[in-house]
Amino acid sequence: MIKSGIDQDALVAMFSQATAKQGEAMRKAVSEATLKALQGRELTLANIRSVLKTVTEAASSGAAKSGLPLPDIETLLGQAFAGMDAALLKTVEANRRALEQFVGQGVDVQEKQIKSALANLEKLEDTFFATVAKAAQGVGQPLQGPWDQVLEAMKLKGTSTGAHASQTVEQLLAQTQTALRESRSASLRAAQTMMQSYSALVSGVLIGLSEGLQQGAPAKPAAARPATGTTRRK
Repeated sequence: MIKSGIDQDALVAMFSQATAKQGEAMRKAVSEATLKALQGRELTLANIRSVLKTVTEAASSGAAKSGLPLPDIETLLGQAFAGMDAALLKTVEANRRALEQFVGQGVDVQEKQIKSALANLEKLEDTFFATVAKAAQGVGQPLQGPWDQVLEAMKLKGTSTGAHASQTVEQLLAQTQTALRESRSASLRAAQTMMQSYSALVSGVLIGLSEGLQQGAPAKPAAARPATGTTRRK
C-alpha cells in the first residue's frame, strides 16, 4: 500500500523481520523513505505531519509483528524516530537555503511569508513529537510503552531537527539585520514573486541535498534558481 508517497508494506515487512542489531540499517531506511516522501510534495506542516504519521504507523505495525522482546522493540522504534529526525533535519536545511535567498533579495523578516516560514521552523520539533505521539497512541499495546520511552528520552535529549531549526532562525534574523545595515536590498518585487512559491522552492532545494548533510555542520549554501509560480511535483 502506498500512502503519503511511502511504501508502507515495505516498511512494515522490514521492521517485522528486523533484529535489534540492525538499528543503523533501520535508521537509514526510515530516513530515506521519509525524505523521499517529503521530496514529492510542498513542505507545509500539514504534509510533514502526514508523512510522519504514515512512517510511525508502518514502523509500529512491523515492530509489533517482529516477535522481539520489548527492550529490542524500543531500540528499533528509537532508530525509526532517529531516521525521521534525520530526514526532517534536511527539510530545515532546505528552508534555510531558500530563506537565505530571500534575505539576500532584500525581503525583511517582517514580511508575512517570511514570518510564517520562520514560525513553522520554530514549531517543527513540537510538531514532530506531537505527530509521532498521536500516531503511537493509535497503535495501542504493547507498542505504547516502548514509544513512550523513546519519546521521553528524545525530549530530554532534544532532536537534531529542533537544534538546527533554532539556529537557523537566529542566523536569519541576524543576517537580515546585517543586510539592512548594509543596504543590500535588491528587487523587492522579484523577491515577493519568489515568496509566492516558497514551499515549492524549499521542496526543490530539499531534493538536491545529500545524505551526508546530517553529519556535522551544514554545507555552504549553493545557489538555487528562483521558483516560478507553478508548483513542480515529482
